[in-house]
Amino acid sequence: MYTRSFLTGKRILVTGAAGFIGFHVASALQKRGDFVVGVDNFNAYYDVQLKRAREKLLGVDVVACDITDTTRMKALVQQNEITHVVHLAAQAGVRHSIKHPGEYVSSNLNGFVSVLEACVSRPGVKLVYASSSSVYGLNTKIPFSPDDPTDRPANLYGATKKANEAMAHAYHHLHGLPVTGLRFFTVYGPWGRPDMAYFRFTEQILSGQPIQVFNQGKMRRDFTYIDDIVDGVLAAVDLGAGCEIFNLGNNRPVELMEMIQLLEAGLGKKAVCEMLPMQPGEALETFADIRKSGEMLGFQPKTALAEGLSKFIAWYREYHEN
Repeated sequence: MYTRSFLTGKRILVTGAAGFIGFHVASALQKRGDFVVGVDNFNAYYDVQLKRAREKLLGVDVVACDITDTTRMKALVQQNEITHVVHLAAQAGVRHSIKHPGEYVSSNLNGFVSVLEACVSRPGVKLVYASSSSVYGLNTKIPFSPDDPTDRPANLYGATKKANEAMAHAYHHLHGLPVTGLRFFTVYGPWGRPDMAYFRFTEQILSGQPIQVFNQGKMRRDFTYIDDIVDGVLAAVDLGAGCEIFNLGNNRPVELMEMIQLLEAGLGKKAVCEMLPMQPGEALETFADIRKSGEMLGFQPKTALAEGLSKFIAWYREYHEN
């Protein structure tokens, strides 16, 4: 049995629903009246307890299922009469991909084919999927535009995300599947991923451990607050484009050392910085050109890094006090 969506008529399957972005997106969709069912494999890439805590707050059924299980994915789409799939499940992390390439092939390539097959198994389904700023790879033109070449990946993670875009295009061409790819730029905020720098630095600063600062901190990232990302994802779901790619970024790159200084101010404690050389696979700068996203999605990020990190720190303290 299921409850029919009473406001929008949309019936949405969210993959990676216990993950950082998936949790926030599924929650926002459910709150506005969409019928939502989630999927997550609860893998141990980072603390499973954090994923379970997100799941508990959601108020959405989250099915324990690996997206590579095509039969199960098709059944979920058909039995729930799904109209939209928001595909956010993936094996994330640039550095992890260097030592564990097989995990990226399984989740990001085989898993994506499984999601595509599930989508085309039910007529009329529309797909919105997570791509990444990592697809820009060794591109030196700033800011990054959706029209820029993305054929020089700097790491395997970025290569799998570029492959997803090509695969989505192929299914659109072959099956008429509506596909929208969203290139996320360094998403941060409450309930975030512990492997991300801002989260890891917060833990280390509070515990007095040194933080590893690569390239002497001379890197810039287009840090994008989770609420702004959610707005962009929901707008993409509502647009239901035929075959499009959008950047979702803050459009205001910030140097890594500035981010560290904001954390120090918010935590009331100085960081012990261990300065290290540039790491393989990393980009010097990310910077989203969001003109297309603004025109077609009405996307307009509102949260500056200082405000967003303040909200993250407040959540972090509350989460670890409970």
